[in-house]
Order: sequence, then C-alpha cells, then structure tokens
Amino acid sequence: MSKLYSSIILTALWSCIQCVTAQDKFNLGGDISMLSAYEKVNTPYYDTSGSKINPLTYLRDNIKMNSMRVRLFVTPNAAEAKDGVIQDLEYVMQLGKRIKQAGMNFMLDFHYSDTWADPANQNVPSTWYKGTLSATNPSDATLTDSLYNYTKRCLQYLVANEAAPDYVQIGNEISYGMLWRTNADKCYTSNAATHATWKRLATYLNSAAKAVREVVPNTKIILHIERSGQSDVAKGFFARMKYYNVDYDVIGLSYYPFYHGYLPALSTTLNKLADAFPEKPVQIVETAYFYQNFTSQAEFVTTDKWAATVEGQGTFIDELCTELAKHPNVTGLYYWFPEENGNGGVSWSASTVVINAWLNRGLWNNSTHKANASILKLKNFLTKKEAASVPSVNSGKTTNSGIYDLMGRRLGIEPPQGIFIKNGVKIVK
Repeated sequence: MSKLYSSIILTALWSCIQCVTAQDKFNLGGDISMLSAYEKVNTPYYDTSGSKINPLTYLRDNIKMNSMRVRLFVTPNAAEAKDGVIQDLEYVMQLGKRIKQAGMNFMLDFHYSDTWADPANQNVPSTWYKGTLSATNPSDATLTDSLYNYTKRCLQYLVANEAAPDYVQIGNEISYGMLWRTNADKCYTSNAATHATWKRLATYLNSAAKAVREVVPNTKIILHIERSGQSDVAKGFFARMKYYNVDYDVIGLSYYPFYHGYLPALSTTLNKLADAFPEKPVQIVETAYFYQNFTSQAEFVTTDKWAATVEGQGTFIDELCTELAKHPNVTGLYYWFPEENGNGGVSWSASTVVINAWLNRGLWNNSTHKANASILKLKNFLTKKEAASVPSVNSGKTTNSGIYDLMGRRLGIEPPQGIFIKNGVKIVK
C-alpha cells in the first residue's frame, strides 16, 4: 500500500471515527426527573413545528442527546410533591430502565435527603435517625453506615431491574458538605470548616463510593458542586477531596449564569480545575436559562447579555457550547428540567398538577406545549466538541498521543505490522 493511499484512508477513517465515537467521548443530556410525572397526566409534547412526539426519543434522535440524569430522594416529602420532590426508588427505576432501553447513558443523582439537597439544604433523611436531630443523633458512624447500606441497596435494586446507572452522583451540590445535623457540619462557613468537618465529609463520600464500586464497578462516580463561578472555591473543594483521598472519577458542576456569573467566570474555573486536576474530566451536570418571564429568583439579572426570550435562551446555549468546546477537560453537558411543560395535563386542572409554578427555563413552552426553537442549539455541544477534538492530519502527524488502531482504540503495545498511530505519527508497517 502506498504512503499516499494509506494517508488518504487514514484521514477519512479519523473523520469517520470522530463522528461515530463523539457520543462515546462526550455526554449531551438533560435532567428529566419530572418526565414520568408529566406523562402520567397525559401532558402533550410537540416538536417545534407542532407535531406530537415522544419527548425521550425526540431528545435522543433529534437533539442527539445520549445521556439522561434522574434525581433520587430517600423518602420524598409528600408536602413538596408539587415542587418536584417525588422521585423515590421505584420511580427512578422505571425511568432509568426506559433510559437504558433507549440506548442512552443513565446518570443517577443521589440527594441523600427527603427533599432538595443544595447549598442551602442538606437535610438528614428522616428514617436515618430517631428522636430529635442533634449534633450526635445520628452519630457519624450511623450516617456512614446508612450511606453505604442505602447506596448499595438502591444500586442492587436498579441492577436487578435493568436500570444500572453509568454515572452516579454521590450527593447533590455538596460544596458546603452534606447530611447536616447542625451548622457545625457545614464545610464552607464564615468561620471556616475544621479539619474534623472535612474529614467527616470525606468519610461519608468514601462510604458511598465503596458501595458504588462493589455493585457497579464500571460506573463513574461524580462529585457535584455548584461553585462554578468561584474558581478558587471550586479548586479548594477538590483539593481537599484529593487531600482526604476521596474516591471519585468526574468533577460535576452546576452552572446557571444568573447565579454563577457570565461565561468568563466559568472559563476561569474550568481552566483552574484542568491545571490542578488534569486526570479528572468535568461535566456540567446542570444548566438552564429563561425563555420568558425572568423572575426574581435570580441573584442578579443577566438579560443585558441574553434576553429572556426563546432567542435569548438559544443564544445562551450556543455561546455556552462554544465556550465548553475550548476546554478539553469538559466531557458532558446536561440541561436541567428541559421537560418543563406547564403545570401538567392539557390545561390546568387540580387533578393533573405536576408542578405548582412555572420556572420558564425549560425547552418546551409552558402554554403551547411546543418545543422552543432554542432546543436545537443543544446539538452544538457535540458538534463543537467533536470539531475541537478532531486530530489534524498533516504529513501523517496528528495531535493525539499514545498508540491507536484505525478504529480509534488505544493499544497497549505497538503492533508488529499494519497501519496505526503512535504518539501522533502515522506508522505503516
């Protein structure tokens, strides 16, 4: 085979490989934790042109999403059901199984609480202690055991029902720690967390990680924080995780511009994480932007940059995808609550209410049930990441290191003959 001919083949193969494996290397998805609830009350979903669709397969086939995230509460607080707190283990199993059957990755988000776990709330599940919650009830040992046993039991149930997760978040937005009994358990407080507080958090996390490794050893563990706009805080958190030898694979970040700042702030954080933890890929596991009625929930208004319109939502998504393509350490993007679609049902009815109030950040219009045109912009994440990662072929050289075969698979040793890539150089034997 001539070198010219082999070079032509190599160039074509690399192009094909990148197209085929982009979805293996990069995850595009959404947190669709409310989808089953909407479907239960027959909420219609339409595409941008008004044709009725199945939202899960539409997101897979038309938006090219290849991964979905679902949250899990220990015993969901019934009083908060209309605020989205409904996902118990059975609910998650059923939705997770559908995600897997659709050929998509499944990310399980343990909240380790009966309600929302976030920077303001990390409440101990009510079944994990008896009597009055206090600084010693439950004890650290009890919480450590409860985390391990609960995590293991849930994963075993999911595996047994064909809903094994590909990614597991052990905690949700835990930059301040989790399982708070008193303020003394918080990790980022005004008077700074103590060595004992960080060590306690690390013990909890390793207990949960141990269960993950035992039940689903090939599943990737994510540590998820929300300090995407505070680069030094984010770096400091993961530095402590490294110091205390916490077992995890992926850094997960929430990024909402109205909470965390404009894209340069996110870029700074991503760069610092790449420099400090080059072995840890980063996934943006939550993001969203308004398409109407920018509410007072935001800490500061960003409509000077992106209007609270469908067009503004689309511009935000597109610019976010462009930014993320600049960062090789970013491997995933998940839109939060894309399935938001009104209160539930065809029109408002007390018997079909899924959520009490609209957030107006989803990808379907709450009134018409039609997909916003901005939904199509999400495909740009895979397209732009793929373009940024395609190796340049110039005189047989590529930007990749290591040894690869023509299917793009990394090889342990150099083949005795054939065509392969070694440290960015095409080799023909």
